[in-house]
Parts: sequence; C-alpha cells; structure tokens
Amino acid sequence: MTEETVTVTIDGKPVSVASGTTALQAARGANIHIPTLCHHKDLCAEALGPHKDAHAGHDYPTTKSGATSGNCRLCVIEVKGQRTLQAACVYPITAPVEIHTTSPAIRHARRDILELMMSEHYGDCADCRRNGSCELQALCAEYSVKSDRFGRPEAPVHAAEDARNIIVRDMDKCVLCRRCVRTCALFQGVCALTPEGRGEHSSIGAFMDKELMDAWCINCGQCINRCPTGALTERDDTAEVWRAIEDPDKIVIIQTAPAPRAAIGESFGCEPGTPMTFEMNTALRRCGFDKVYDTTFSADLTILEEGAELISRLYKALVKKENGAALPQFTSCSPGWVKFIEHFYPEWLPHLSSAKSPQQMMGAMMKTYLAEKNGWDPAKIVSVSLMPCTAKKFEAARPEMDASGYRDIDYALTTREVAKMFKEAGIDLPRLEKSPFDNPFGVSTGSGVIFAATGGVMEAALRTVIEIVTGEKVDRLFDKANILPVRGFDGVRVAEITIAKVGPVPEILAHLVPDFEWLRGVTLKVGVAHGTANATRIMEDIQKGGEFSTCHFIEFMACPGGCLGGGGQPIPTSPEIRAARAKAIYGEDASYVVRKSHENEDVLRVYREYLKDGPCGHKSHELLHTHYTGRGDT
Repeated sequence: MTEETVTVTIDGKPVSVASGTTALQAARGANIHIPTLCHHKDLCAEALGPHKDAHAGHDYPTTKSGATSGNCRLCVIEVKGQRTLQAACVYPITAPVEIHTTSPAIRHARRDILELMMSEHYGDCADCRRNGSCELQALCAEYSVKSDRFGRPEAPVHAAEDARNIIVRDMDKCVLCRRCVRTCALFQGVCALTPEGRGEHSSIGAFMDKELMDAWCINCGQCINRCPTGALTERDDTAEVWRAIEDPDKIVIIQTAPAPRAAIGESFGCEPGTPMTFEMNTALRRCGFDKVYDTTFSADLTILEEGAELISRLYKALVKKENGAALPQFTSCSPGWVKFIEHFYPEWLPHLSSAKSPQQMMGAMMKTYLAEKNGWDPAKIVSVSLMPCTAKKFEAARPEMDASGYRDIDYALTTREVAKMFKEAGIDLPRLEKSPFDNPFGVSTGSGVIFAATGGVMEAALRTVIEIVTGEKVDRLFDKANILPVRGFDGVRVAEITIAKVGPVPEILAHLVPDFEWLRGVTLKVGVAHGTANATRIMEDIQKGGEFSTCHFIEFMACPGGCLGGGGQPIPTSPEIRAARAKAIYGEDASYVVRKSHENEDVLRVYREYLKDGPCGHKSHELLHTHYTGRGDT
C-alpha cells in the first residue's frame, strides 16, 4: 500500500512529506532551521514506536516526530488560516498548508519564551558545567536575549540535593522540557523521573519524591545526555583526582576504556568517530598520571573468565543435568543493566555472570598482581578509570568490589570529566603526539576494543568460545572473524551457531571440563540487547517462555548503542553520532594483528604467573568475580 503524501509550502518552498509528518520534521527535511529545546532525535516515535512503560503502566502519547514533545514552545510557526502560532513539533501535516517559520510575531514570541525561561533560571552561566554547550545559552545568544526583562531569581529556589548522588540535579536550571522524563520512561523504561504539579508549580521530581540514589534510578546517565541545560550532570570527581596527582606519596594509575577514545575528540571540535586512543595516553601523562593502562586488556581477561563460566554452566546443564545451572547466562559488564535487574527482576539475579566488569577486574589486578610485580604498597595506589558511563561511579563504590582488601577503583571519571581535565591543563588533545600504553596492561586485542559497541562483548566471547571448543579458527565460519549477526543497532538480536566439530580442551580450561564431546552438534543460541527498554522486552519474553528463554548467553547493555552511547560521553548524542563512533571502534578492531582475547599473550602470562589455577579457578574467583546475593545498593 502506497503511503499518502502531502505537499506543504514552507517559507515559499514546496516540500512533499508523508501524511502525518510534523511541521518540524518537514522543515528539517528541507534544511530549514526551527529552534527547539524539548525535541530530541532519540525521542522520536519512529525509533520508539507506541510504548507502554513496563513497570509503572503509564501510556505516553507519541506523534510522528516527537514523543510527548510540545513543551518548550520555541518551535512556534505560523500556519496560514490558523489564528494562533502553532508548535511545529506536534503540528501534523495532513493537508496542503502554507507555513512560515520566521516573522516578526514568531521572533518576538521566541524571545518572550526565552526571557521567561531565564526569569526562573538561577545561577551564573560562567559557573555552570554546561557553559559553552548549553542549548538554552546558545538560543539566548541566537535571539539576542541579554536583558532580564522579567527579572532573575536572586537565590536558589530548590534545595540542594545529596552530594552522594551519581546523577546531580540542579532544578534551578531546569526548563521543564521533559526530555529527561521521556528518556527515562520511553527510552530506558525505568521511570525514575516524573513530572509534578501544574502551571507555575510544575517541576520534575524523582519517583516518590526521593533522592535519585534512593529511587529506582539505574545511574545510566541517559537523562544527562539529553538535558539541554545544566539541570542534570554527573558527580564531578576531578578535584579529588587532581589532589591525588599532586600528592607525591601517591601512585596514580589510570585505565582507559575503548568507548571514550572514539568520542573524546568531540569535546575538542573533532568530528564524531575521530579516534584519539594514543593522543589520550600523551595527554594523561601530561596531566600527571604515573601509569596509563588499557582497559581492553582486562576486557580480554573478562572474556576468558566469562567464557569459562559459560562453558561450566553449559556442562552442568547439558551433561550433569543440574537444575541450578541458570541458563541463559547474562553478561555483567554494564553496571546500569546490573542495577536494572536488581530493581526490576531480582529473581533472575542467579543468571548474571559472576564475572566483574573490565573496569573492576583491572582495578583488582592493579592492587594485587601489579603492586607485587613493581614492589608498590597497594595502600598508596590510587586507581582511576576513564569510562563512557556514569553508572561506573556507582559500580566502583559497590561494597563487594574490594576483594583485594582495597577498593578496586578509587575514582571513575566520565569522558566529559577527563576532557575537562585536559582543558584545565591547557591541553589541545588533537594536536598531541601519540604514545603507547604502559605495560604489563598495555597489550590488548581487537576483541577488547569492540566491548565499546552493542554486541561487542558477545562477538568477543564467540570468537574465543568457538575457537577454544572447535579447535579451528573462527575466520573459517565468519570472514575475517567479523561476526556480523550480533552487530548493528537493532534493539534486540538473536544468532545461532551449530558446533559441528570439537577439539581438545586447552590446558587453561582442563580444570573445568574433561572434554568437549558433549558439545558436538549443539546449536549455541545467543541474544543481544541495548538500552534497558529493550532489556525489558527480553526479560518479559524469557518469563513467558519465548524465544530468548532458549538462549544460552545474552548480552545486555544499559545504554543505546552500548558504551559508545554511554551517559558519560560528550554531548550531544544522536543515532548518527553513535554510528560514527561505532565505525571508529570497528576500524580499530580491524587494525589489530591479534583480534581474539585468548591470544593475548600478556593475559596468558597473568594466568601463568598469578592466576595459576586458570579462569574461574579459586584465585581468579576471589579477585575477578563478585560474591553477593540479592540487591547490592550502596
């Protein structure tokens, strides 16, 4: 059936669009700019579809180009025949009309709206963390809003929130656009943020009027990435890190995750997807860090631990017929996803892999193996991580993350925080020379790099599990070891791989299983999901005994696009930006000579020298796995 089209005239330009398209979408399709604060590409109906929140039972109305938008009214336009100005983001085009996006009335209306917003906006822009990247600030400059025609608050209206919150809210900077509410409800399916009151009493609150840390917030930070102002930011830990660097008695070590290297350049004017891996190493040393290590090293370590755990669970289920084998196994690398399952599906916690995330594994190895190797006092080591994720701050503070006797990670910094540190140090990142990572945690593989993208953990695991079980190169099944069925940005994905032959059990896993004959002819079924709204889809499917209940292994990432779209990445974000970052990550993967985790010689050396009883052995279980039951809220 052919979709009905309508020809509309926008600023004298004829534009043909599908019936029901909004005026905002039609204008942008014709490269005509209309300002807005409440509209966001990620919150459009084409991406979300009709949605009922899985946990609170709320229905959220959607339009062709914006879900529950029309709040800020900055996108007002003139529609011939209409008595008043219309909001372009919610005005559907169903018949030929004439639209004007600029006129004296429109200009004055937009100025009035901005001045009214500023009349409730407390604070000095120079003191705001979004100074220079604030959409409200940019629009005020665009429309020459300089005066305080309606006055400005002389003191904060809202009480300061608890400093322990990972997500910091400053409601005196909120413009009530509701992007955060829609992101949390529609995009993530969490509903930790809610609109409250009406008219001049309107505000955005946390569920049950709680602090976010006491609500069911999962700390994913997606609300921050879509907030147009400084109303939402992450807790800033840079001052503490600077103090540690300036303390001559401290050994300050940093590890860098793969996702920031494809995004941090955006904070310095680079195009999205501009790789800055080795320039970052130079910048971090200039900031004063004593050692710079690569988190992809511990990503490879994670694959061996998590892969060994999967093989062990499969053996218990398929051979020993143990009911407690807990399949499908769920990945545990994403702390936002871990907190999500703790809040909403606690009965499924046994299915989580007990393996720590790469961040935490690296922290544990720094304060044990590395400290012993270098003769360092672990009490003097300050372990810092550069992560794309705000939830990593929460993960670092979890009580179970201290098996070495010390905190695995002392400070987890977002990409935005580290970019701020570089600027404070007068560093222009793109102009720096490149330098390598430090050893022994500086050698990684392509598999460790692709942890940054949705499906990357699964692809890395499959590269290793297939080769270990079959004894053959995965390249014979998938061209250049690129396992395309688990790649992409579809919300959920499924892939099946039949194990036609098996090889001998490698020595490193001999303590787990006697042979692999029991896997001959088995079809390994795996699933992938990114964004917790998609995680909900999978969990509900599993509960109903659907397709995903027959999977053996499922990768969950809390953020859209995986870590590339993490809540700590540079602002703005969009589907196009995440795709550009993914392209950079897969390009880096392809450039590696060693692309499989089990071929990382430095990881294998750690097992020979320190974790001598192998993956999932006693020593590795003590340091690299968690040991808790039930909720782990701090």
